[in-house]
Amino acid sequence: MSGHSKWANIKHKKEKSDSQRAKVFTKIGREMAVAIKEGGPDPAVNGKLRDLIAKAKANNVPNDNIERAIKKAAGEGNKNDYEECVYEGYGPNGVAVIVEALTDNRNRTAADVRHFFDKFGGNLGNTGCVSYLFSKKGIVVLENDGSLEEDAVMEDVMEAGAEDMDFGEEAIEIECETGAVSEVREYLADKGYTVVSAEVEQVPSTYVTLTDEDDIRKMNLLLDNLEDDDDIQNVFHNWEMPEE
Repeated sequence: MSGHSKWANIKHKKEKSDSQRAKVFTKIGREMAVAIKEGGPDPAVNGKLRDLIAKAKANNVPNDNIERAIKKAAGEGNKNDYEECVYEGYGPNGVAVIVEALTDNRNRTAADVRHFFDKFGGNLGNTGCVSYLFSKKGIVVLENDGSLEEDAVMEDVMEAGAEDMDFGEEAIEIECETGAVSEVREYLADKGYTVVSAEVEQVPSTYVTLTDEDDIRKMNLLLDNLEDDDDIQNVFHNWEMPEE
């Protein structure tokens, strides 16, 4: 596993300004609306909604906000008809990028995504141009405060039903089947671990290193602009981001 790359991604997102972080729950709220439309507003029977509530809490969203979002989505029913879209392309120096969106206007989102790629040294490709470089996996990230012992954590991780673990100084990255994310997250949270994130990720099989300062600048700007777009839910790439 290449856990340090995933953790660098998380830190990249956490270091955003307050105004940018405020958009996080807008995106989670949109995911909740889709989850509620598909499986109802009760998290006890809607596993996807339960995972999104945990995701919101991990992003420090107050419980009141979460409850309001669920009630709003449940009351609106089919009014917000979001469509899932996936875009593939290349960043500077051939970095592979997958963009997942939830949008109520496919044409607007496609135009925005193409604009970001063109502006920051990349290009939007056709479906399948980079997805073969990625595979879907369940990724659970735990906080490591320095007090954890690797052998003990590994034992808990295996008991949770996970497949692999990367024990880092700041974070522990755990890999599991895509359908086991909820189970692994809940088991480890019950054990007292702090779960930073628990999601299905597009994990690259190979990574690209950028050495040119202008390429690095453009790649950061591409990620920032994509992640800040309200329609875009997730951005996956195979840039081996430098640790700071």
